[in-house]
Amino acid sequence: MTHDPSLPTKAHTVHSLDTDVLVIGAGGAGMSAAIAAAQSGSRVLLADRSLIGRGGATIMAQMTVAVALGEQTEDHWSHHLRDTLQAGRGLCNEPLARILCEEGVEAIRLLDSWGAGWARADGHMTQVQAPGHDRPRCVYVDYLNTGPAVAKTLRTQVAHTQGVQRVGDLAIVDLLLHEGRVAGAVALHLTTGDAVLIRAGATIIATGGLTRLFRRNSASLNMGGDGFALALRAGAQLLDMEFVQFFPIGHLAPRLVGFDPIMWDPFRYKLGGKLLNRDGEEFVERYGNANEEGRYTTTRDAATYAIIKEVEAGRGSPAGGAYLSFRHVPEATLRTAFGPIIKKLAAAGIDLTQQMIEVAPIAHYHMGGIRVDTEMATDVPGLFAAGEAVGGANGANRLSGNAITEAVAFGLRAGRSAALAASEAVPEQPSPEELHALAKPLLAWLEPAAENTGHSQAALIEELQAVMQRDVGPFRTDAGIRRALEAIVSLKARTGGALPGGGAQDPVRLDALDLRNMLLVAEAVALSALARKESRGAHQREDYPGQDETWTLNQTIALRESGLALSTQPVSRLETLLPTSKATERTQEISA
Repeated sequence: MTHDPSLPTKAHTVHSLDTDVLVIGAGGAGMSAAIAAAQSGSRVLLADRSLIGRGGATIMAQMTVAVALGEQTEDHWSHHLRDTLQAGRGLCNEPLARILCEEGVEAIRLLDSWGAGWARADGHMTQVQAPGHDRPRCVYVDYLNTGPAVAKTLRTQVAHTQGVQRVGDLAIVDLLLHEGRVAGAVALHLTTGDAVLIRAGATIIATGGLTRLFRRNSASLNMGGDGFALALRAGAQLLDMEFVQFFPIGHLAPRLVGFDPIMWDPFRYKLGGKLLNRDGEEFVERYGNANEEGRYTTTRDAATYAIIKEVEAGRGSPAGGAYLSFRHVPEATLRTAFGPIIKKLAAAGIDLTQQMIEVAPIAHYHMGGIRVDTEMATDVPGLFAAGEAVGGANGANRLSGNAITEAVAFGLRAGRSAALAASEAVPEQPSPEELHALAKPLLAWLEPAAENTGHSQAALIEELQAVMQRDVGPFRTDAGIRRALEAIVSLKARTGGALPGGGAQDPVRLDALDLRNMLLVAEAVALSALARKESRGAHQREDYPGQDETWTLNQTIALRESGLALSTQPVSRLETLLPTSKATERTQEISA
């Protein structure tokens, strides 16, 4: 990246930045928040530990985006909401889910006006049906480039929006509180190794999810739960941390570059791809999962369970998963369904008419996250959240296609809310000298260490990922979760108190900061999973296999002096899910 001249150039110095709104994370949610805050009149600092607009989950997303546009089939956001709530298994924060579905319409049309390039037919945006939706609702650019197109559109808009300062390679270490309000942050500039002190009137966490906690995941390297750890240490509550969505057939082998590892799922449903074990046998029916003739209708959790059990029985594929085969599908049908993907696969040396691929369950999305209200505000003044970092909207299981809609809709709302909060916080902001005094202990901790701890930080991260995959993965037990919690305690002890490394572009220091966050967030996930004694949505307990209606409640978790503390709260409901008469009239107008 091009070095920002406002950042430090002399080693081991501390540089200060001042802004109205600090946005942490520059994926779809962060860029949307930055645009909205700047258009509301705020000075915005958009910070990301990666390149601006090129990290996170949005740019990696393929396939489709769910939104009730009514372009080709009569639709209304309330229908999308009903599907979202049904997928969420009774745990959705309904006011947040409504925002996702209702304001998602405006958000996707806004992206269209900015040139996202949604596919069209006969002058209308093309909408296709995805699992869990009651009608064709999902838009796309093309099946391979939807996420990259959305990211590019937002990057362009950010560049053209006055008032947004973009700083990449900036890892936020901790938030700073002044009189109970978030007043800024301490960061590490990865290029130089220098500390950066940021004063901000309001802060938005838009850092995405936590799927990097698991050995097999579809996440980029900056999806290790950073934002959740920042929120916890600042005093905010997290919600429903036990709900991690696993895709049953994430790509395992052969190696593919430039493809979404979950790309096979829609083709499996559409073409009846066969799941086979090492011996070439179809196996899902062994686990009580009947399929319609010629099609795979097995649910994701059931398919995940079947694959895991086949591997445990020694009947897995060489790489430790199962085979997915389309060899029974006529070539012409494959080409019609896969389109340009066939050519890209051929260039990678894969011929689906002859070859099987290996697949296995993969951590893909996190339904839990930071507890917010309908303005995207946490219970800590001055702190907001957006996108996948927000918990509650999707309940126990996310409806297909909701992720990008959520990112943009929540990002826009968080940006506007944070701008208002920043304008009202001026009398309460600390002076630069007061902020520096607050940051002094953290800045001292960031000074380069005289020596390393003796443990490989990267190796400890891999150990944590293996523990989470094995014991807090798709299927959980009391004994397994407790074993994971013991391992987390052991890993914490081995990290020590000092921060190893220091200096420019030091991977050891970044790994140590990541591990610090990942251990805290992993413990939050494990404690929440241990407490929820039922199976619901993405949380499956082999020792509690049924859904228990007494558990139709949300779990919250907060960081106290004694450690992480769990509690419960009722699920937030809407008074009515029916559209108003005006909304009904608007739907009829759109359909016409």
